[in-house]
Amino acid sequence: MVVRVATVAFEGIEARPVDVQVQIANGSVVFMIVGLPDKAVGESRERVRSALTASGLALPAKRITVNLAPADVPKEGSHYDLPIALGIMAAIGAIPADAIAGYTVIGELALDGTITAVAGVLPAAVAANGRGHGLICPRASGPEAAWASRDLDILAPASLIALANHFKGTQVLSRPEPAMRQKGIGGADLRDVKGQESAKRALEIAAAGGHNLLMNGPPGAGKSMLAARLPSILPPLTPRELLEVSMIHSVAGHLSGGELTERRPFRAPHHSASMPALVGGGAGARPGEVSLAHHGVLFLDEFPEFATTVLDSLRQPIETGEVSIARANHRVTYPARFQLVAAMNPCRCGHALEPGYACKRQPNERCMAQYAARLSGPLLDRIDLHIEVQAVTAADLMLPPPAEGSAEVAARVASARAMQTARYEALGMPEVPTNAAAPASVVERVAKLDAKGLDLLRQASEKLRLTARGFHRVLKLSRTLADLDGSGEVGRAHLAEALSYRANADRR
Repeated sequence: MVVRVATVAFEGIEARPVDVQVQIANGSVVFMIVGLPDKAVGESRERVRSALTASGLALPAKRITVNLAPADVPKEGSHYDLPIALGIMAAIGAIPADAIAGYTVIGELALDGTITAVAGVLPAAVAANGRGHGLICPRASGPEAAWASRDLDILAPASLIALANHFKGTQVLSRPEPAMRQKGIGGADLRDVKGQESAKRALEIAAAGGHNLLMNGPPGAGKSMLAARLPSILPPLTPRELLEVSMIHSVAGHLSGGELTERRPFRAPHHSASMPALVGGGAGARPGEVSLAHHGVLFLDEFPEFATTVLDSLRQPIETGEVSIARANHRVTYPARFQLVAAMNPCRCGHALEPGYACKRQPNERCMAQYAARLSGPLLDRIDLHIEVQAVTAADLMLPPPAEGSAEVAARVASARAMQTARYEALGMPEVPTNAAAPASVVERVAKLDAKGLDLLRQASEKLRLTARGFHRVLKLSRTLADLDGSGEVGRAHLAEALSYRANADRR
């Protein structure tokens, strides 16, 4: 007799069906797992054996064969423990075989029989709901699974004994409720930033249109402080965005207690991060920082200190909004529609722009040029706003806090984004959330210029040597500036301000 238990294998944020087949037959005493298991799956033999023993069950002295089908798909992770254990329990008659027939099962076992949390419960729950199955998962992951569907039948036991008692009818497991992380009190606010009015203006524009931003200024000018306050003026995640972001974080194992949050991600990796850490890869092709920042902000401080190859690996995700990780036996694609915010010093010492300062190694201009040369032209061409952040004086710091904080700026950003959402939905493109994500052909329609604007753009294009990409990014930025003003048309003033941010890149 062969007992079958449904589970999943993860390919990116997709959960592929896997059939766990358990057979107990006469023969030599052996516990074998086949079907391309990795080391974590192979070690589940000992976890399952100990968990069953702790639950008052003993493995029969027979030949136990576990096949993970399809056999040509690699199986990775510890979430196969629970389906294997339930398959064995059904095979020896400890639980009814038909009781688990309509469930997808996922979970890791501790040696004492408790069921511990695993990564990927939310994608597994979505896949189970799509197949018309219920879900059996760890109790700690129950609130996460409950977000998949209100109608999804979910069992979230704390141990094997609790699950067995539920099937026997002696203990009823209640359905877990979705959990939402509570917002913190007294978070970062733009009111904390004194001075830097032009930088705060650029931050508001970047938030309104989802534009990439590069801040260049001396150490201590407040670049990191400004970037950390960008999430406070961004609108909350929409339900669709919340599901996408949560599925990525679920696969990465970053959902604490199964709680979801509508706050947009903010990722700030150290400049020593490797390429797999940034774009994804490594063992199991895990999602990188660009995917963990999906629908949020990726902040790269000390921008030129990142390895050149690592920075250039961002070019494709910035354009396409996704990253593909290719391996010899499989290919994984993760969403990566992030907003890049970067900060850098003007030179290695950071003081080249200070009046009267002279670099000890070489002239200031050459020192700045060599430091900026770490950044490739194609990468800089993908950044819409280039701003100079001036050093803050003691007089600025002694001023009272500004009257306008994050709440006031967030209201203007929300209004501008609402205009963009309505615009692209009317054009039949609801998947485009902001101007920065709009295709070039659409941008030429929604940011149409008058004769004076076209003449200004023509002159600026020649002076700034705009590429085709740079041309369209200027139009996108102009459209965002018009949205912030509540204007349906892109005026000459909007275009001139957009070009001024591009001129800063040309000076560098």
